[in-house]
Amino acid sequence: MAELDAPSRPRGDPAESGAGYEEDFFRWTERQAALMRAGRTDLVDWENVAEEIESLGRRDRRAVKSRLRVLIMHLLKWRAQPQARSGSWRNTIRTQRAELRDVLADSPSLRRVARSVPAKVYPLARTGAADETGLELAMFAEECPFTAEQVLDDDFWPEDGPGR
Repeated sequence: MAELDAPSRPRGDPAESGAGYEEDFFRWTERQAALMRAGRTDLVDWENVAEEIESLGRRDRRAVKSRLRVLIMHLLKWRAQPQARSGSWRNTIRTQRAELRDVLADSPSLRRVARSVPAKVYPLARTGAADETGLELAMFAEECPFTAEQVLDDDFWPEDGPGR
């Protein structure tokens, strides 16, 4: 239980031995940060630090793709079933747009990803919309009927009907 009560920041000399990358990732991150702050760059595990930095970029890119897929799926449902529109659908659309805005504000270079992704995620969004609505897949256009700008626009709400 003492381990749970231990402070989260390493104490003392940042160069002191700590768990490695594979043994305790969280502890490793704390140690790497402490070493960098202390100017002990000779002891930093640069290979794994570089890998982790790259993985952060990949994570944000995946987040953009995932949020766009969910957003497009809900826009398709919104358009295809006006009689079934719900506060939940509206909330999902608004939430996904807000979360996308946050990611893009933190990483503006991902805007180019957001502009190119709708066409890439559309097949899965289309299938998801068909599955969730119970409508035939053919009820949804084969290509994304929305531009990236429309998908991200808070004021864009698709018209009624599937619009194939």
